[in-house]
Amino acid sequence: MRLPVIPKVGIVSSSRSNPGWPPPRLRAQFMLGLRDAVPALIATGTWGLVSGIAIVKSGISEALATFMTLAVYAGSAQLTSLPLINDGVPLWLIFAAGFVVNMRFLIFGAALQPYFRHLSWPRRLGVGFFSTDIGFVLFMGRYGDSRRREDPRHLWYYLGVIGPGWFAWNICSIVGIYLAGVIPASWSLEFAAVLALLSVVIPLVSTKPVAICIVASAAVAWLGQGLPLRLGLLAAVIAGIVAGVASEFAVRRMERA
Repeated sequence: MRLPVIPKVGIVSSSRSNPGWPPPRLRAQFMLGLRDAVPALIATGTWGLVSGIAIVKSGISEALATFMTLAVYAGSAQLTSLPLINDGVPLWLIFAAGFVVNMRFLIFGAALQPYFRHLSWPRRLGVGFFSTDIGFVLFMGRYGDSRRREDPRHLWYYLGVIGPGWFAWNICSIVGIYLAGVIPASWSLEFAAVLALLSVVIPLVSTKPVAICIVASAAVAWLGQGLPLRLGLLAAVIAGIVAGVASEFAVRRMERA
C-alpha cells in the first residue's frame, strides 16, 4: 500500500532577522514626519500653555480644565467657549461657537480625504481627531503635489507629524493649568505664542501662491476681528484657500503661455 505524500511545511528559522512592523519604509516616513514636526513643537507647546492658563483663570476648576483639554484638543474652540461659559449663555450657543471656529477642519478634511479614503471610517475619525492646523500645513507642503493617492506612506508620515503635537499640546496645557496661579499676566505669553507660530509659518512661504494665501488670510482675519463667534477666523481660512488656489491657477497659466 502506497502511503500518501505529506507536503513539507516550511519553518522559518529563528535566526532570520524579523523585519518588524511597520515595514522599514513606513517607519522611515514616520520618522520623517517626526523630524518635520519638531520645529513646530515649540509653537504648539507655547499655545497649549497659554490655553491651559486661560482656562483656569476663567474660573474653571483644575480637574475640569484637564478633562477639557484632553477631550476637546482644540485651543481656538476652548478659548472661544470660555467667555460664553462665564456669561452663562445657552449650551447650544457654546456648541455653535465651537463649531464655527472649527469649521476650517471641514476644509482640511476635504483636502486630506483623497489621501486617506482607503482607511475605514473609525480610523479616519481617529486621524481627524488628532489633526491640527500645523499638521495639515506640513502634510500638504510635503505631499500636496503628489499624484499618487491612497499610499500607506502618507498615513505614517501624518502620524509622525500629529503624534508629537498631541503630546506637546496636552503636556504644556496641563502644566499651564496647574501653574496658572503663579504665572503673572505681565509675561504676555499670548504674544509669545503668536511669535512661535510665526516662526513655523514663515519658513513655509516658498512660492508666490503660498505668500498670496498668507497675505489674504491675514488681511481678512484683521478686518474680521469684530465679527461675532470668531467668524473672522473662518472667513480668513476661506479667503486664504480661495486666494491660494486662484493664484496657483494664474501661475500655471503664465507658465503655459
